[in-house]
Amino acid sequence: MNLLTEKIREVLMSVLPITIIVLILNFTLTPIDMNLLIRFMIGTVAIVIGLSIFLVGVDIGVTPIGNIMGTNIAKTNKLWIVIVAGLLLGFFISVAEPDLQILGGQVEFVTSGLVSKWLIVAIVSIGIAIMLSLGLGRIVYNFPLYKLLTIIYGFILVLALFTSPEFLAISFDASGATTGAMTVPFILALATGVSRLKKDSKSSEKDSFGLVAIASTGAIISVMLMSILSKTDQVTGSLEGSEVISTSIILPFIEKIPVITFEILLALLPILIIFIIFQKVKFKLSKRSFRKVLFGMLFTFIGLVIFLVGVNAGFMDVGTAVGKSIAALDNKMYVIIVGFVLGFVTILAEPAVYVLTHQIEDVTSGYVKRKVVMFTLAIGVGFAVALSMVRILVPEVKLWHYLLPGYLVSIAMSYFVPKLFVGMAFDSGGVASGPMTATFILAFAQGVAEAIEGADVLIDGFGMIAMVAMTPIIALQILGFIFKIKSRKGGMIEDAQ
Repeated sequence: MNLLTEKIREVLMSVLPITIIVLILNFTLTPIDMNLLIRFMIGTVAIVIGLSIFLVGVDIGVTPIGNIMGTNIAKTNKLWIVIVAGLLLGFFISVAEPDLQILGGQVEFVTSGLVSKWLIVAIVSIGIAIMLSLGLGRIVYNFPLYKLLTIIYGFILVLALFTSPEFLAISFDASGATTGAMTVPFILALATGVSRLKKDSKSSEKDSFGLVAIASTGAIISVMLMSILSKTDQVTGSLEGSEVISTSIILPFIEKIPVITFEILLALLPILIIFIIFQKVKFKLSKRSFRKVLFGMLFTFIGLVIFLVGVNAGFMDVGTAVGKSIAALDNKMYVIIVGFVLGFVTILAEPAVYVLTHQIEDVTSGYVKRKVVMFTLAIGVGFAVALSMVRILVPEVKLWHYLLPGYLVSIAMSYFVPKLFVGMAFDSGGVASGPMTATFILAFAQGVAEAIEGADVLIDGFGMIAMVAMTPIIALQILGFIFKIKSRKGGMIEDAQ
């Protein structure tokens, strides 16, 4: 019960800032339809309850499975087992990620079903699976993270030259969306489980980070390859269907429950089956521990259903409506200012960021304070959303104008920053784009893109999560430089190199 209370407090801190901003905007700049506003408030309550239950489930169900799996995989000392396990676990944990489900749904919606939600989810999950295996192999063979990231992003840069603008944005968004509240604790637990068995403690410390970063590049590569191979450059998108506001307040929630329940059941079942098979064959957990994990999976399921019903039936429509209304105002600076504020407050209590910042503080024995990391991330994400708004407002500014120099700078910095910070920075890039970014801010960006003349919802509405995933990498590496300068006496950060 104490755990649930703690999670409710965590999630409230995450959702309240956006709720307060929406209410302030409603009474000042952008009045919202009353039915829509009531649905938003119901959706907010559902998100708080759902996400809290889900996070409890992750803590007592998903994370222990990740830890046990990681430790057992590493104990085999067989590379093929590491690779096969990485493929299976990477695929199924990614399919169950709520942020990816939301992004897939948004892509299906704006393309009027031409690109289906489950196609995006499946293709991204295959990419995650392959790169997760590669990341686990890197830990086993001690291959330097910064060198591997240079190779991967070099390959992505080549693919980007042949990818259509529509899918360039979606591919980088998918990278951010796959590293949410489900995958991050699981992948971090898997990395810790595998790296803990190393005799070299410094090496083990560094290897606790970086796996999320490597896995998330799989999403970029897989969507780019899909775009190139299927020649999907003729896809266009709009939000025309969203003009119709349901007159019923409760009906949208009731309609979503059976669909979402079935989808989540389908997504979580494989993870549960794999765990039960391994429990019979290998783990042999005590009955009490086994029951606890099962209860954790049940909480994960219930929480996910409530969360996604709240998001789809009440939360995202308001994001789109607010985006459209602010973009329709004469002074376009409001769009950039509101974007920065939304980005700044959203990250402050993003659940996955909470997990990562605590791990950073633990791994560095308190040397790198979580509050410093949080503030650095908040500034980075605020600028990310603000720059995304500039891109929508100014047609000449393209997504690659940000991403190309941004990732080149990120990779270049990784050669000079203390290596512990490299893993942290690239992990934080994926972690920063969690449930609130994938829901409200994505819908807000698409609303702005729909209202601005000359903007394209598919090209300009997507790409915002990509920005949110990139700026923290630079921000945290700058923090790494500051720590490097401060630690003149060659403390633990210097040693970690």
